[in-house]
Amino acid sequence: MPIDPVAKRLLDEAGASGRPNAHLLPVPTARDNFESSFRGLARPPVRRVVDLAVPTRDAQSIPGRLYLPAGPDTAPPLTVYLHGGGWLLGSIDTHDVTTRALANASSSAVLSVGYRRGPESRFPTAVDDAVDALVWAADPASGLPVDHDRVAVAGDSAGGNLAGAAALYARDAGAPRLRHQLLVYPVTTTDLERGVDPDYDGVVLERDELQWHQDNYLESPLQATDPRVNLLDADLAGLPETTVILAECDPIRPQGERFAAALDAAGVPVRTHLTPGLVHGFFGLTELYPSAAAAMVFAGDRLSAALRR
Repeated sequence: MPIDPVAKRLLDEAGASGRPNAHLLPVPTARDNFESSFRGLARPPVRRVVDLAVPTRDAQSIPGRLYLPAGPDTAPPLTVYLHGGGWLLGSIDTHDVTTRALANASSSAVLSVGYRRGPESRFPTAVDDAVDALVWAADPASGLPVDHDRVAVAGDSAGGNLAGAAALYARDAGAPRLRHQLLVYPVTTTDLERGVDPDYDGVVLERDELQWHQDNYLESPLQATDPRVNLLDADLAGLPETTVILAECDPIRPQGERFAAALDAAGVPVRTHLTPGLVHGFFGLTELYPSAAAAMVFAGDRLSAALRR
């Protein structure tokens, strides 16, 4: 299927701007460009937003932003969200629109986590931050106004990778007990031979760019096989019910498809939603991509159902 015409127009405008792809720029410049892409978008209203500090295992803290959904539930369930950006880019601010929309769609509080990024903080720091945020938020001692017994984890792209790693930790540790994991066009393998669809290489993401992200995230190429980053080769049995959101014209779509198949083979209940014609990075951005709305409804319904059983 051809690329959605709205997405095609946005891609053409980006190409005409002359701005180089992220991997051709210094990381700080790439970050600034990424941040600027989301400024000016309308923010869906939620009941309340709270900025807070999340403690980490090394006696530091990272930023968090809690979104409380509209509605009468004074102690809603909780979804811990890890933003995308290839472990290098992105922030709570770039994903503010998406996390607001997800809170309302799922009737779940959403804690967006500002984990530390490469290359300043390399693997496994981001994984540790994701785990620490999940463990802290799920503990009543955190003081968050949520139901600490109804918890899910979610993330998009590299954030989906971190969410999956956090779910593996929770399974192995026995706590917190996760009701669901929502993975949006997730990074699930470091093997680009099986993780890239050549038909869409260069649509939003380039293969060389994906390698650049890995090179700036991992301390050593030897870490590429670690199951906390190479989720596809991890033992997946016993993970929580999972939803995988995919974009048809996304070069890393195969990573989500393969992961969903591997979860199913491991006995994990899983459902996928593929948005025809859309590209990597669409989730929650209905102002830019009107056809993105159905994926948010699907994700919200899946989270809501799992967190209210």
